[in-house]
Amino acid sequence: MRTTVGIIGGGPAGLLLARLLHRTGIDCVLLEARDREYVEHRQRAGMLEQGTVDALHEADAAERLHAEGLVHQGIELRFDRERHHIDFPTLTGGRTVTIYAQTEIVKDLVALQLAEGPPLLFEAEALVIEKPESASPLVRFVHEGREQTLTCDWVVGCDGFHGISRDTFPDAVSRSYAHDYPYSWLGILADVAPSCEELIYARGEAGFALHSMRSPHVSRLYLQVPNGTDADDWPDDRIWDELAARFAIDADWTLRRGPITAKSVTPMRSYVHEPMRHGRLLLAGDAAHIVPPTGAKGLNLAVSDVRVLGRAFAALHRTGSEELLDAYSQMCLARVWQATRFSYDMTKMLHAQPDGDAFESRLQLARLRRIAASRHAAAELAANYTGLPLMP
Repeated sequence: MRTTVGIIGGGPAGLLLARLLHRTGIDCVLLEARDREYVEHRQRAGMLEQGTVDALHEADAAERLHAEGLVHQGIELRFDRERHHIDFPTLTGGRTVTIYAQTEIVKDLVALQLAEGPPLLFEAEALVIEKPESASPLVRFVHEGREQTLTCDWVVGCDGFHGISRDTFPDAVSRSYAHDYPYSWLGILADVAPSCEELIYARGEAGFALHSMRSPHVSRLYLQVPNGTDADDWPDDRIWDELAARFAIDADWTLRRGPITAKSVTPMRSYVHEPMRHGRLLLAGDAAHIVPPTGAKGLNLAVSDVRVLGRAFAALHRTGSEELLDAYSQMCLARVWQATRFSYDMTKMLHAQPDGDAFESRLQLARLRRIAASRHAAAELAANYTGLPLMP
């Protein structure tokens, strides 16, 4: 099998890249190790930056997003039993964010790909990437019970943190930077209407809590818990009681409760791999970087990587120039590190420290009060949350 761009990984990054290449007239083949059912039901992020919404519109993949997405004008910070609204359009010149689950993005892109796009092979497990420094790298993969070879001009690894693409980079050129946080998130999905119109980020002495949503009828909520927590140790009533306590304010507000349909524990980690290109192998999304979910940057960083790649491949196809491809790693890493910094700052500002550090606790409150009182500080948060420019 021969193609111009071989894409490993059928998550939103790989699917959107395939869509962009198809619309540019560039042939590609997408390999996804899992079956379609699994891919379309992986629970992941749901907050889309303005640039991510724009990218899906540009790819003509936003019909359901436009009809069903929940546009949010800001977020609410809660601390000291008070609420403080951060108004995004006022602070950013009109930018907003949209709630639309990653599972729905994947369903939309899969349907488009199967209807009109280039080959998408499910249950096609990539085994190894060979000769990435050459003009014709190849991917060996297993599909329908037999090993096959995909020869490419370029390979893009969108196969996540545990995929094979990043490990193909030689040790001599690889650098990685990681930080593990001393707490995790216990996340739930509940069949109950959200208790808020916009996301609530709550900081309390007992720990952090986040109120999000998946739709007007499904709530998504999170609690800070110790690392190593077993979700089964948290009965439903205990979860709702703890959430209510952490969201409590001195005002007329009540947390709605309902049946919990899913619960899981997510460790918190930051990770960046440099560079994002070796020879004709390029990394995108979680294959190259991971951020804690506090700043809602994971999916959005993957999309920004792919937008840069789409433009770079389009320039190559149109003019024969590899200038944008040569700049890909540096260009993306500049944005990745800013998002990593923002995610780290948000995480450190909102989470209770396991060692009970009173000094750090007072600094957290000082940071939050500064944001609540200063338009400049609030604007900085809003600019980062709604998404920094695609290109520096």
